[in-house]
Amino acid sequence: MIPRPIQIVALTTALLAGNARAELFAIRNAEVHTVAGAGTLKAATVLVRDGRIEAVGAEVAIPDGARQIDAAGRPLTPGIFVARSALGLKEIDGVEETNDVASAQKRYSAALDVSDALNPRSVLLPVNRIAGVTRAVTAPDSTKGGSLIAGQGAIISLAGARAADGRWIVKPQAAMFAALGEQGRELAGSRPAALAALREAFEEARSGGARMGSGLSGEAQLSPLDIAALQRVLKREMPLVLNAERASDIKAALKLADDYGLQLIISGGAEAHLVASELARRSVPVLLDPSRNLPAHFETLHVDRDAVAVLSRAGVRFAFIDASEFGSHNARNLRQLAGIAAGHGMDRDAALAAITLSPAQIFGLSSELGSIEVGKLADLVLWDGDPLEATSAATAVWIDGESMPMVSRQTLLRDRYLKRPLPR
Repeated sequence: MIPRPIQIVALTTALLAGNARAELFAIRNAEVHTVAGAGTLKAATVLVRDGRIEAVGAEVAIPDGARQIDAAGRPLTPGIFVARSALGLKEIDGVEETNDVASAQKRYSAALDVSDALNPRSVLLPVNRIAGVTRAVTAPDSTKGGSLIAGQGAIISLAGARAADGRWIVKPQAAMFAALGEQGRELAGSRPAALAALREAFEEARSGGARMGSGLSGEAQLSPLDIAALQRVLKREMPLVLNAERASDIKAALKLADDYGLQLIISGGAEAHLVASELARRSVPVLLDPSRNLPAHFETLHVDRDAVAVLSRAGVRFAFIDASEFGSHNARNLRQLAGIAAGHGMDRDAALAAITLSPAQIFGLSSELGSIEVGKLADLVLWDGDPLEATSAATAVWIDGESMPMVSRQTLLRDRYLKRPLPR
């Protein structure tokens, strides 16, 4: 049975609230980057009670009995929110049995739900967590010979197995993921074939399966579970995230969304700046990599390092992703990508928002996450320097107000072998 919208909201709220730990503490004398209307506060205090932010400011009274942490003037930011990854779904790209990202069985996998396979003890979680990543969208992907519609992604807490009551999946069935562009062409044979296949799927879902057998193939394409999942997309209970790089592919995606009334998110968006006004008019957000400034494929021929500035001026909401081959393993590098954008002239606060608040807004969690404001969950990171500089590092991380151990498999290996005696 597919949950009703009100049930989904209630479930999400319960999962978010369920992670809170009963502790009262204050981080004082911090340079607080609120990523909110208050801007950056010098020598400020953030008071956290039971996993939520209770007060923020320079004149916060610290209650008796509260544990105090002296930030010594260092930067405190919201936790990094990765807008697209495969965290929890794979360990090593080259070891097939550790990779659960994609279905290779048929053209449609709308019913696939990554929540069924997520691993809270993945070694990639602490690796990225100790570098300031606290939340992530974990998405299925389409692979050669597999599904044009990849399935449903989830939003996770990088607390993983440390999350209270094991509730680390913050928002299951957070979005539907599918492919257009070169990836869609590879899966369907051509770009028009990919679009026709997507339309066929939505037509079948809209009719509730009543028109089965009337599709391009002459037979039913969707299972009852596929239909139920796509009906949630048609009802705008779940956004559709479409991989699209070329401007013409993005325009085709916009038309598809218009025709079916879909809540659309563009992922990739190498040429999104060329259609910025159309994206802004429809309030369609973009997930993009600000470090890309040279074409890697024919569909990215017009990639431009000033794309972020163009999108920003047009009023397009965007979040940064690492579009490289190892983007999930190196999700921790997201702040460096934000630093690259800032180095090319983007406002530094806006660059920080693109890896904190903007992803939360795009995926419907900004009332709980993404900024340092009263009432929000205490996802916080204390840095030893400018958080957008590659030479800086996180010195403390809190998720839901719980202090995370600054230990990963890599740090354990480092410490183990640094202590080995030198050969005589």
